[in-house]
Amino acid sequence: MKIAFHGAARTVTGSKHIVHLSNGKKILLDCGMFQGMGRQTLLLNSEWGFDPAEITYVIISHAHIDHVGLLPKLVKDGYNGKIFVTTATEDLAKILLLDSARIQESDVQHINRMREKQGRVQEKPLYTEDDAKAIFPMFHPLEYDTPFKIDEDIELLYRDCGHILGSASVNLKLREQGKEVKLTFSGDIGRYNDMLLRSPDTFPQADYIIMESTYGDKLHDVVTPATDILLSHIKHTCVEKRGKLIIPAFSVGRTQEILYILNNLSNEGRLPSLTYYVDSPLSIEATDVIKHHPECFNKEVKDELKKDHDVFAFPGLKYINSVDESIGLNSVKEPCVIISASGMAEAGRVKHHIAHCINDAVNTILIVGYCEPESLGGRLRNGAKEVGIYGVRYPVLASVGVISSLSAHGDYDDLSQWLACQDVRLVKKLFIVHGEYNVQVNFRDRLVRKGFRDVEIPSLHQVIGLGDMD
Repeated sequence: MKIAFHGAARTVTGSKHIVHLSNGKKILLDCGMFQGMGRQTLLLNSEWGFDPAEITYVIISHAHIDHVGLLPKLVKDGYNGKIFVTTATEDLAKILLLDSARIQESDVQHINRMREKQGRVQEKPLYTEDDAKAIFPMFHPLEYDTPFKIDEDIELLYRDCGHILGSASVNLKLREQGKEVKLTFSGDIGRYNDMLLRSPDTFPQADYIIMESTYGDKLHDVVTPATDILLSHIKHTCVEKRGKLIIPAFSVGRTQEILYILNNLSNEGRLPSLTYYVDSPLSIEATDVIKHHPECFNKEVKDELKKDHDVFAFPGLKYINSVDESIGLNSVKEPCVIISASGMAEAGRVKHHIAHCINDAVNTILIVGYCEPESLGGRLRNGAKEVGIYGVRYPVLASVGVISSLSAHGDYDDLSQWLACQDVRLVKKLFIVHGEYNVQVNFRDRLVRKGFRDVEIPSLHQVIGLGDMD
């Protein structure tokens, strides 16, 4: 048996790992799109490092685009098997993949208009809406906590990972040369005190673990609650400066957390009387999907639903659907809050809002989640004085704020707690993925101190044999 790491290897995006069995079967864990990698992004998403037609099964941990975003391309390039998902992941993945296709087609049209003027070769999207729709019949949804025998050599168990709706750790029992091998892939691990979702579940004892490490050397700020920081930015930007507060937010998870906070503030009578725009058709669809899966909510949200039938709605909230309405927000003179995708500000309508507001000091751009350093959100978060947006350079005159405590990824305490169910003496090897390399080195040192005897940080496209499995 061996494992090949074709994404999220020493970086926080593009999750793709292949388990090679000695009988020739190949199991692809996640099929994520690289995001926010600057000029490398298109090349990384164009070259697999493996032949999609040779994959036997695909197993998905959750619906974020950096974990499912290349599924349509995988099928277009030759894969024709089943795609295993949780039931909630199926619902979310469908709308996320269609949105990803629309964004690609729209962005390519925008880019090609400029390339045509420059006499340059036209680009093509990685896949279209039709390509995305073509994979939906291939989804095979499973419930949490119910072992499923894929074939005589492979059994799959999903356990809730608390990261986003439907997220799960992938727990495999594999028959390999007459022996049973237990392998766990964490997907992305959530937090144990998440605002909306249940805490991550324990998982069966594993021989081998592939584990994310996004915040493997950090503790989230819990001293100042996100509610207070968000309210402070609203008051300072919209009430005092009379400007616009632009919030790049992932459509799944982060947007709903912000709406939940704003709803609570409204119920408490503390929310300033403004218009709060959600300018993302995907966020609207995702919120509806999330409302239909209350079984994933934690006890606090379930209790709140007994008093408030819609915990994501409040006076002043307005959803924007059409492109014309979105463009119209640029001419709005009144102070307002605009929540728009994507969270890294690398694609979608939020890029246009940032471009329109970034050169005015009365406005604020509020970063509320992890951003790849090379993404637009990452560059703003790291203090860039000038940024390029759609080929135009803009001075950064607007304020840039950060809420670091809003994260769907667990910090090193959460990651350690997730691993606490394991007997370290029985874990033969632990692979660290989905993290920046310097963070992973620090996290590896922490894991070694906890007793894990063999911890490795794979590089992109590295293939590692598991050797003697006794």
